[in-house]
Amino acid sequence: MSAARTARVAAVAAATTLATLAAVAPASAAGTQLNGNWAPFNRCPVDNAAMLGADGIDNQATCISSSSASGVIKIGSSVVPTGKTDLQVGIVTHSDGTNSVVAPSDGALIADPADLPGGLLGLMCPSSVPVVSAVCGQITNNTLNRIVATVESVGTPSNFQLLAGVSEGQPIISIPVRIHLSNPLIGSNCYIGTKSEPIILRPGNAAAPSISADNATSNGTPDPEGPFGRLALTGSTQQDLTFAAPGASGCGPLGLGAFNWAVNLKSGLPAASGTNSVKLNNTSTYLGTLNDPGSTAPNQGKVFSQYWHSAAK
Repeated sequence: MSAARTARVAAVAAATTLATLAAVAPASAAGTQLNGNWAPFNRCPVDNAAMLGADGIDNQATCISSSSASGVIKIGSSVVPTGKTDLQVGIVTHSDGTNSVVAPSDGALIADPADLPGGLLGLMCPSSVPVVSAVCGQITNNTLNRIVATVESVGTPSNFQLLAGVSEGQPIISIPVRIHLSNPLIGSNCYIGTKSEPIILRPGNAAAPSISADNATSNGTPDPEGPFGRLALTGSTQQDLTFAAPGASGCGPLGLGAFNWAVNLKSGLPAASGTNSVKLNNTSTYLGTLNDPGSTAPNQGKVFSQYWHSAAK
């Protein structure tokens, strides 16, 4: 690759990070369409061995779902609006008060790719920096201008705290993620965060949510006397002002990281705790469980799974 070509690609790589989370737009996951009160739990891993093994006495299986239509995330010096988020996990609560988090097979957090409006041209053109000006002149079509970024789960969430979900200011759950940046000039292996060094998001309520509870039949049809219970926590902003962000990796030709420095320089990475933030607006969080788990012992997890499947449309 010529020096001029290298300089152009490096400049483009530097600019892409401002788009990082235009695609944090984790959107609706396909999942399974479910009836009634089961609807928010369309990706709950009810058939995971740990969930099926819950006996209803010493261990109880539940589903957790949390979604938001919009928000804002800041990583380093980049501030970008987010789109819809969809977080789902299974929880096995133990008799000693601890719990185990079970992730769906497609990951706890699902993110649809999203484009940054204006792409690279909107980010850096015109510019008085010669190398950036040179890149501006090279972006001649939408393919080269387009930036796609996606938040990806890279491990099982942990540290779920139910009481934090109904209060304010306390982390509800720890979610390991990485941010995938994709553009023809930086390749398809460019990430902020990795499987071994992920970004750990610990969202909590900025203000206490509205709380309601309702019951349903086994297949989710609302019924005040039904065996399936759902707790709804709605209307709160969830945020994390404490997470750290590592530097970029794999950015450049062949994923060798030749342009990591450019991405890091443009976005101020790595960025220590206290310099980053995420806010998700008007979140809706649901907990689904059996109202009387002991009545199904020792097969609470199996019955819970059967109820979930009976709700499938």
